[in-house]
Amino acid sequence: MTAPTTVAPTTVAATPLLEVRELCVALDGREVLRGVDLEVGAGEVVALVGPNGAGKSTLLRAVTRTVARAGGTVRVDAHAIDSLGRRDLAREVAVVQQLPEAPPSMRVGDLVLLGRHPHLRLLGRESRRDHEVVADAMRRAGCLEFAGRELGTLSGGQRRRAFIARGLAQEPRLLLLDEPTANLDAGAQGEIFEVVRSLAATGVGVLVVVHDLTLAATYCDRLVLLDGGRVVAAGVPSEVLTDDAVRRVYGSHVTVIAHPATGRPLVVPTRTEPAP
Repeated sequence: MTAPTTVAPTTVAATPLLEVRELCVALDGREVLRGVDLEVGAGEVVALVGPNGAGKSTLLRAVTRTVARAGGTVRVDAHAIDSLGRRDLAREVAVVQQLPEAPPSMRVGDLVLLGRHPHLRLLGRESRRDHEVVADAMRRAGCLEFAGRELGTLSGGQRRRAFIARGLAQEPRLLLLDEPTANLDAGAQGEIFEVVRSLAATGVGVLVVVHDLTLAATYCDRLVLLDGGRVVAAGVPSEVLTDDAVRRVYGSHVTVIAHPATGRPLVVPTRTEPAP
């Protein structure tokens, strides 16, 4: 595994790619998100962190209008999402679900080509440019070398790269990733986040749901910590992952230490020693 990319703190542009203000979402009569604010700028990687049930995935779904808002506003590239048609929204925002599905016999190149649908006319066929965009998306996601392979023959990390490439084929300005490293080993997790960092370097804004706090602190510019549907902390990793905040949200069996080389937070479990 290569050394993690050095991430410098960033400042959100005056007009962020994603702007969420006072977002509220209720599901089955229960308030899931309450007054959430966040921003993602071009070239920035922002992590949504928090315990299970905090509302992280629901927030991504609200941005793409797959769940209704009970209140608040969401703007993408300065446009209110309610003013965008489905195809227009898909050209601005791409989503990679936590465990995306596709037939195991589908070839990687065909999967990524599906990302061009928002740009095609009704019953239209893909153009030479569409195929060029698909090849570039696979190159950027690190899966061009296995474009002809079937999904069922890939490792977990390779599959994630293929689905990220499908999102990139939409040519979005904003990429939403829901736990892209779930069920991957440590090496594959690092490889996926190196891909994410390389995408951000081209100007794509990334909002990613991450369960591993150390992984989020290592690779992300800013963190938004959710608990009970509310933002309890937001900022650069060292501001958010304080020992007090982590223990308050996750309990007393974790502690925060500084990485000896980078100074970034490391969140580690703390074993309770039995009394002598």
